[in-house]
Amino acid sequence: QVQLVESGGGLVQAGGSLRLSCAASGRTFSTYIMGWFRQAPGKEREIVAAISRSDDITYYADSVRGRFTISRDNAKMTVYLQMNTLKADDTAVYYCAASYALVTRVRTRAAEYDYWGQGTQVTVSS
Repeated sequence: QVQLVESGGGLVQAGGSLRLSCAASGRTFSTYIMGWFRQAPGKEREIVAAISRSDDITYYADSVRGRFTISRDNAKMTVYLQMNTLKADDTAVYYCAASYALVTRVRTRAAEYDYWGQGTQVTVSS
């Protein structure tokens, strides 16, 4: 079992920055692929970024590549999402998710993730 708690969301003006954190509890955090997803009202949940167990592989959605950075600290059992140059279209509830994996890789589909946080709201005003 892994419990995930997100923090760092809030209201920011377009062009601003936020850093989301996701603290994990449980066992063997380093065996989990970690992902950030988001869901805007009336839209499906979508992948934002993902990172492999030992942070040597990352994935970014086209809409955030070059603006967002995912990272992890296995010693602190925490994954981060640094969001820069925020746009109104980035407004959504952001979820942290964990996917158990035996090999180094990333996963991009929500159905592949085993554990989810409760979400944190990010609102970007234009």
